[in-house]
Amino acid sequence: MLQKVLWKFSKLVLGLFICSIGIVLTINCNLGLSPWDVFHQGLSNHVGITIGTASIIVGSIVVIADVILGENVGWGTVFNMLLIGFFMDLLLYTNLIPKTDSVLIGIIMLILGLGLVALGMVFYMGSGLGSGPRDGLMVALQKKTGKSLNLIRGTIEVGALIVGFFLGGKVGIGTIISAFGLGYLTQILFNLFKLDCSKIKHRFIIDDIKFIKLYMSGDKKPATQNMAK
Repeated sequence: MLQKVLWKFSKLVLGLFICSIGIVLTINCNLGLSPWDVFHQGLSNHVGITIGTASIIVGSIVVIADVILGENVGWGTVFNMLLIGFFMDLLLYTNLIPKTDSVLIGIIMLILGLGLVALGMVFYMGSGLGSGPRDGLMVALQKKTGKSLNLIRGTIEVGALIVGFFLGGKVGIGTIISAFGLGYLTQILFNLFKLDCSKIKHRFIIDDIKFIKLYMSGDKKPATQNMAK
């Protein structure tokens, strides 16, 4: 049971780290950021914080919104909120991924970055520990409004893009490629790894609270069975 839990969290953290490498590649390719990262960068420039810190702050607000809207939050949601921003700042601070002014190299970095973000999503979604904060918000709003997920996603991302642009975030051809290309690459990799999001049974924090209550009440067998799922 412990090995299974450790494996899930290892996949989660590895996936988030891979995502962070991909995001930094899309930042340093110098062709324009994804809609959410335009917002994060704009907030970073306007307030005087790092882009990773901006990502964490925005993620925290989104998680609170998820909870208010009744969406279950998993450990993956919390780890996503905290670790992607942390890893981004770490990679940017150490300058492990250099910036480029070459359009050709920039395009290669952008495509590689988007591919790594998609690959990271395969790992962290495959861990079954909950989706990212922003995905959770879109699902919650879809349930509340009855509107299509694509419409909600598009509306939120356009809103983040516009606000980020006016805050000074970098918009360019990379923004358009990211907005339309990431979903396509993600679907390709999910199919390649035979990962069906609709069939993933996520474990949420509320499940672990129930486990602790059962265990402390002395009903250890059902609690252990529940934890092993």
